[in-house]
Amino acid sequence: MKRRKTRSNRMQIMHLWTRNDAEKAVPYLRSITASLREYWLEVLNAKRQLFLTTQKKSATQRQALLDQEKQEDDLNRAQNKFNDALEELTRIDVFLLEPVRGFVLIPFRKADDLAWYVFDLFAKSGLVGWRFHNDSMEEIRSLSLLDDAAVSDSATPLAS
Repeated sequence: MKRRKTRSNRMQIMHLWTRNDAEKAVPYLRSITASLREYWLEVLNAKRQLFLTTQKKSATQRQALLDQEKQEDDLNRAQNKFNDALEELTRIDVFLLEPVRGFVLIPFRKADDLAWYVFDLFAKSGLVGWRFHNDSMEEIRSLSLLDDAAVSDSATPLAS
């Protein structure tokens, strides 16, 4: 008798947002996205400083090692802050698209398809449009094209 393989991958249920809930969450999304942007820029700066430290010729080998260790600590600290903020965002099923430009995606259901609200940190309203999951990354449709009656509530989640 053959043994059945146990499933190692558990199904994850993604929370689907309503437009009303997404609009209510804009202040929180603005705060966490701004933090993610700031932390990402810190990571990039720390990587650059580490690169410059390793390229610089120091008067003593000891000083060069101390400088490199300090830069590595700064990089790890910045990376940990970024990862913590990213985890906070993904806990509510919102996904970072581009940290420097401040774009995040918020899942919702459009008819029987997965779609995403596009949040822009620098836009006054926050929500700037939406896209279907299979659309190209550059495509953003106007929110006015959405028929609010066709957007279902989050009671029927899609499995990911």
